[in-house]
Amino acid sequence: MSTPQVVVVMGVAGTGKTTIGPLLAARLGVPYAEGDDFHPPANIAKMSAGTPLDDDDRRPWLDSIGAWAHERAGLGGVVSCSALKRSYRDRLRAAAPGLLFVHLSGSRELIGERMGHREGHFMPTALLDSQFAALEPLQADEAGVVVEVSGRPEEIAERAITALGTAAGARD
Repeated sequence: MSTPQVVVVMGVAGTGKTTIGPLLAARLGVPYAEGDDFHPPANIAKMSAGTPLDDDDRRPWLDSIGAWAHERAGLGGVVSCSALKRSYRDRLRAAAPGLLFVHLSGSRELIGERMGHREGHFMPTALLDSQFAALEPLQADEAGVVVEVSGRPEEIAERAITALGTAAGARD
């Protein structure tokens, strides 16, 4: 990837976006932005109470992430964002057309187990099923790669770097 790209690390809660995102950013030599930091307080309160967000809740959050990605165009960056639905990814791409997605993917059992060991995060494990229900995997016409989340974080980040390099080579 010769020109610094803006990469969105996506996936359901508990896939490791907040862990893999900074590792990926460090490997690419670009800044990292935590997608959860773009949520308005009302969204965090709603999720903390165990209530899934709806599309109206997500719009301002997605727009804030899209604005950050737009500002990083040509400079590169990595941002975490669940980006579960195609319409959410389309909204992000409307703000920043050159986005690449790294979809962190794993089984419900593995991700549920990981979420059970997390401390201090507002997203309860009870919302994981709603995340899987909402998930629309990357389509063939979307710029991005799918990366399995089994293994250590460094291994997952390495798989992502390799997959992004392969995807970039296919686009050239």
